[in-house]
Amino acid sequence: MKRRKVVNAAMLTLTGVCALLSLSALFAILGYIAWKGAAAINWGFLTQLPKPVGETGGGIAHSIVGSAKVVGLAALLGIPVGVLAAVYLAEYGNNKLGFLVRYAADVLNGIPSIVMGIFAYALVVVPFKGFSALAGSVALAVILIPMVTRSSEEFIRMVPGSIREAALALGVPQWKVILFVVLPTASRGIMTGAILAVSRIAGETAPLIFTAFGNRFWDEGWTHPIAALPLTIYNYAISPYRDWHEQAWAAAFLLLMFVLAVNVTARTLLRPRGGAAQG
Repeated sequence: MKRRKVVNAAMLTLTGVCALLSLSALFAILGYIAWKGAAAINWGFLTQLPKPVGETGGGIAHSIVGSAKVVGLAALLGIPVGVLAAVYLAEYGNNKLGFLVRYAADVLNGIPSIVMGIFAYALVVVPFKGFSALAGSVALAVILIPMVTRSSEEFIRMVPGSIREAALALGVPQWKVILFVVLPTASRGIMTGAILAVSRIAGETAPLIFTAFGNRFWDEGWTHPIAALPLTIYNYAISPYRDWHEQAWAAAFLLLMFVLAVNVTARTLLRPRGGAAQG
């Protein structure tokens, strides 16, 4: 018994040290980005366009608006497809087709994002003969769909079968059971998975290099090149100008704050409600 207690204490200490090392690395990265980036953020940085090359100052307002447009359209394109695919897999997917869809989604989740960018380049950029916000959104939507599909399927499967059986026993058609009973019950989980997936694609850079391309001015709609925060960070970070380096850190800090806010929102949605916890 004494030996078991010693081994247990040693393993508990080891796991605690590993957890602290993981957290320290995370907080070191977050703290360094905050230290380098927060100092360069001001009102002009958030509301102005970039200055001409070689001049100091300016801002990244065009990148903030561009990211919102590209990611927003990607969410509108990808989330409905992912949720509908999840409904099929959870309710009707216990067959070979369901297995193939799950396998394809898992494979897509593991494909490097730059490959998705090349796919969107061939699918949208080449036929339309130009880089565009639409092409960037398509690339991000292709990344988004399998993530939403797999996470939403798990949450739909977590809905108790007794709820489905009770609705069916009342004579409600199955499609109405899914639409008005199953989906509302799983809606918080589906929304959480979708939010986390959106935060993931918001930081993707490689697909946008092949599709959105970037722009130093306000965009002119959906069929022209457009700026985005990840693209701006990449372009500024590899530039020879110190002022651009500082703005790259500031843009990275903004992107980090967005991802943090999205993750906090998702965790808040997943928290059990007071009534459910008491029940």
